[in-house]
Amino acid sequence: MTSEVEQPTAMSEALGYEQARDELIEVVRRLEAGGTTLEESLALWERGEELAKVCRRRLDGARARLDAALADETDTGDTRDTEDAQDA
Repeated sequence: MTSEVEQPTAMSEALGYEQARDELIEVVRRLEAGGTTLEESLALWERGEELAKVCRRRLDGARARLDAALADETDTGDTRDTEDAQDA
């Protein structure tokens, strides 16, 4: 059985970047608007922190994929240059 603290994290991890970002924007709007109790504000803040972590992980993952693709492209390009030089 998972605790209440673990459940939101698991649910948040299932969110895509755009979904997490949009929910984070809404959390920030609600916090900035005020009119919430201290408990509500704390819950919103915690949710916002969680969503920000999800967004960061998604962006870091995308950056890693791009870096890997660029590295593969560079490796492939270097191999072609070497093969072309050997053929000459």
